Amino acid sequence: MPEQLAGDAAPNDPMHEYLTLYPEVVQAGSLQNALQVVADRAGYGLAVELTSSPGWRQVAAWVEADGHSANVLMAQSERSFVVDCWTNRVRMATGSTPDLSAVVGALHSWLQEPGVRGLVAQWSFLRTWELAEAHERGEAVAVRWRQLREAAARRPDTALHELVEAAFEQQRLRVLSPGRSMYWVTFSRRAAPPICHDLPAAMPLRNGGYQVRFPDGRLQELDSAAEAVAAIIAGLPDDAVSRP
Repeated sequence: MPEQLAGDAAPNDPMHEYLTLYPEVVQAGSLQNALQVVADRAGYGLAVELTSSPGWRQVAAWVEADGHSANVLMAQSERSFVVDCWTNRVRMATGSTPDLSAVVGALHSWLQEPGVRGLVAQWSFLRTWELAEAHERGEAVAVRWRQLREAAARRPDTALHELVEAAFEQQRLRVLSPGRSMYWVTFSRRAAPPICHDLPAAMPLRNGGYQVRFPDGRLQELDSAAEAVAAIIAGLPDDAVSRP
């Protein structure tokens, strides 16, 4: 039997299926090792970590510093390194590239100068979006309200639009971060994770009324959006105020 060549993966090795698309990663033994080699060669001083998911330990990796982090994952069907950049559990940018050196350069840039607009300007394979930039400016709650109002206005069921607008008129709710969970309009003290689940929520009913769900599991049906919003406000705890 011919001897296994250096850098090849044995047929029973989990990395074997990646040999054609990612020969340098297979030779390094894992994505973490391959990224670390490129980072060390560039003199970045970047510490690449293994992912915490056992099933992805050879094909995914993670970097983190001062609340900013990024994860990298290898695609299976084509040569593509998928990158997600995060700040305090909020995804700020994403993208993919076949270029391992570009991945390492973007990781280094993100941890060194974590402004998302500058990041995507420097690394064209990455993209960002309005809400990510709003999080960076500390304006995520206002942007989430605007996006929710615009989405509700486009819906054919006017009951949702009326509920959202009635909630927006109330200062106690306007300072909270709004969201949608299935049919419910929800509220949170934070726009970033961890999202609060201890505040009342409401949804339109098919009969034209509204249902309010309280944190203790109680449900209350009301006839109008204004009544539903009043019930939500009445059910807010005293500490239901916006937080960074």
